[in-house]
Amino acid sequence: MNLILLGAPGAGKGTQAEVICEKLKIPSISTGNIIREALKNGTELGLKAKSYMDSGALVPDEVVIAIIKERLAQEDCKNGFILDGFPRTVPQAEALDAMGIVIHKVLDIEVPDETIQKRLSGRRVCESCGASYHLDFKPSAKEGVCDKCAGKLVIRKDDQPETVRERLKTYHESTEPLCDYYKKTGKLVVINGQEEVAATSALVLKALEA
Repeated sequence: MNLILLGAPGAGKGTQAEVICEKLKIPSISTGNIIREALKNGTELGLKAKSYMDSGALVPDEVVIAIIKERLAQEDCKNGFILDGFPRTVPQAEALDAMGIVIHKVLDIEVPDETIQKRLSGRRVCESCGASYHLDFKPSAKEGVCDKCAGKLVIRKDDQPETVRERLKTYHESTEPLCDYYKKTGKLVVINGQEEVAATSALVLKALEA
């Protein structure tokens, strides 16, 4: 089964991608990882992407899609794959279709913005060992101090309220229109993200069986 995972930053896509990978035994493919792999392996497309990145420019859609197509042709994708973080825009989805890549289902994990803001802005990370905490859901025993190494807990730049608001704005403007795009094809399945991760996972697995 060939899948696309949609959802705003903080909706828990990464965790659900892992659940699907485990269930269906298919790889989860993120654009960033593919480009890094292509760069490491020195492929022709990887070197092409590097030329843009070295000049500080965004890698054009056609190069990213060609790298993705190259990755999807590998043996581990023959029984299916999950695209996580791509496509990000309708033109990217159209280009994916034009390349003959068939998508069977698009799972959209929907979580209200205010819930995402609470989730992300409450997250704290140990600057020494990288352990993760949350002010409401997984607090450390002593405020601001890591339980594991007594390191200082900090808020990442990505989790700061103003950054979260900006990331959500970008998602709604650029990526959310994909929901309408795939709804028209009959491939979109909307999953309401639950407070408990396991409850969301149960809905995701049920959607795959439908």
